[in-house]
Amino acid sequence: MAEPKQVAFRLPRRRSSAPRARAMLHAALGEWRIDQDVVGTAELVLSELVTNALRVRVPRDRQVGVRIAHSREDGLLRLEVSDAGAGRPEVRRPAVDETGGRGLLLVESLAHRWGVEVRPHGIGKTVWAELKAPDLTAEPVEREIAAVTIQPGQQVKLWGLWQTVRSARGERSPLGGLVMVLGLDDGPPLRVDAAEPLTVRDGEPERATTGEETPPATEERPPREAPRGR
Repeated sequence: MAEPKQVAFRLPRRRSSAPRARAMLHAALGEWRIDQDVVGTAELVLSELVTNALRVRVPRDRQVGVRIAHSREDGLLRLEVSDAGAGRPEVRRPAVDETGGRGLLLVESLAHRWGVEVRPHGIGKTVWAELKAPDLTAEPVEREIAAVTIQPGQQVKLWGLWQTVRSARGERSPLGGLVMVLGLDDGPPLRVDAAEPLTVRDGEPERATTGEETPPATEERPPREAPRGR
């Protein structure tokens, strides 16, 4: 029996954690080549689950756990969000003029099934949802993935031109986020937010560099920023 592909991570209790969870989900599903329709639905569902977990009344130092898993055998994508709070979330049926309270109603309508489980080795609970994702799509010649998943040897499209990535390493930005530093075959390194989507295609394999190595620049110029639009 094939093991499911999975990724797990923890998030601090802050407003930026919901978009960070979506970025990590997008990166994982892009790497697994999940159909884009499923990706869009999964982002909505995960965002609601994480937002609900962040609203639970627990000490601020309690983090939110996220697990994303895809089983090709079962054809299901499973999203799990764990928090340290007690109780069980319930679907509300808000009135038309109410502005909130529709999070789990959205999850119920989009998911194949969902539920709540008591955490077996710790306090709190896990709210999970499963989406139907039976097939992997054929890998396109060009695709859009998060910068954090780019590997040396791939080619990235910048300002209409293809450049080969010679090295890739992550470092913390002054604002606390993760920034990827991509060494290119022409010009200085490219610094870009880890969640920034970039268009890539496969190129010749390259040896991955360690976090201590810095790609050489041909001249002293300020680092370029990734284009925000295409």
